Amino acid sequence: MPSIDFVSFLEHRAEGSAVAEHVTEAAVRAVLGTVDEPDIRRPITELGMVRGVVVAPGQVQVGVALTVPNHPLKERIASAVTDAIRRLGPSRVHVDFTAMSEEDRGALRMSLQGPAHERGEPFAESRVVAVSSGKGGVGKSSLSANLAVALARRGKRVALIDADVYGFSIPRMIGIDRRPVIIDNMVIPPRVHDVAVISVALFASDEQTPIIWRGPMLHKALQQFISDVYWDSPDEVIIDMPPGTGDVALTMAQILPLSEVVVVTTPQPAAQKVAQRAAYMARKVNLTVSGVVENMSWFTGNDGVRYELFGAGGGDLLAQQLGVPLLGRIPLVPALRAGSDVGRPVVLSDPDGEAARAIEAVADRLLTAPTRRRRLPLLKVT
Repeated sequence: MPSIDFVSFLEHRAEGSAVAEHVTEAAVRAVLGTVDEPDIRRPITELGMVRGVVVAPGQVQVGVALTVPNHPLKERIASAVTDAIRRLGPSRVHVDFTAMSEEDRGALRMSLQGPAHERGEPFAESRVVAVSSGKGGVGKSSLSANLAVALARRGKRVALIDADVYGFSIPRMIGIDRRPVIIDNMVIPPRVHDVAVISVALFASDEQTPIIWRGPMLHKALQQFISDVYWDSPDEVIIDMPPGTGDVALTMAQILPLSEVVVVTTPQPAAQKVAQRAAYMARKVNLTVSGVVENMSWFTGNDGVRYELFGAGGGDLLAQQLGVPLLGRIPLVPALRAGSDVGRPVVLSDPDGEAARAIEAVADRLLTAPTRRRRLPLLKVT
């Protein structure tokens, strides 16, 4: 139980309004059932976080046990609890915080994930889309971040995995600057713009720290992104893959039940040839290539003229060679670059701009395309 100062609280019992005299403990607990823990997205009552309710005329005091001490979203939870209770009428709401015990956290993990031997295939009911490229610098990560947000704006439960371990950039691009909460070794992915995100960057001391790992350590970390993170059955999983066809890409293909790959290229033939290798690798490991996205297709000048700075036709040619649809062509616009630098995806910062409209169209085409999943074994790396 949290420590509630009942004495000082009861000294103010007479200060309440007549309207709030009818507030009951049951009514308070009912409205608290509408308050979700921000990252877990379950009611705080269901998670066992509400530990005490005291009601007096015009006043309510609530004890809340945070899942971990120094919870990064403590103030956000306090605000949500206060706002919910004030809808009942009381003018004074006080929230007393404490933290769950180790036993509480163990029980919470069990209630959310169940026993390890009963957990099924990761993302068994999710659509998993790996955003891949043959080389770096084609805008794969910015597309992944914006695509995830666009899907969330359509009411989908979206997970975004930054599998580009050595060149991580997703947290900055989507606007996350806090570490995940860890409950009994279960990682709770932080959420932003209604997207759950995990990246090795969230565990690094800073953005400048390089990740210097050999194969086994890298494989284990990638597996933990899937098995030790509480994803809660997302509808859509977007994976920002590393460029090329190397060890990381092969590992992710093995440890995830992926069936769809979207290949990103730029218009010039040289980039198209390299992107083709990423598509052929996907097919070699029994993954389905669902489409091609051409990025940096043109730049619209102040005169209204489209300038094809990197040539033209690379996306169309690659799609034809692979026998898959061209899902979209994304223009080169300053707002897309600026938004990536400050954690504000262009689909939010400039929703009516031509880049945002193009990315939204890609999201719509993905949602209307048939889901083609193959069941792949989960690789266990020990």
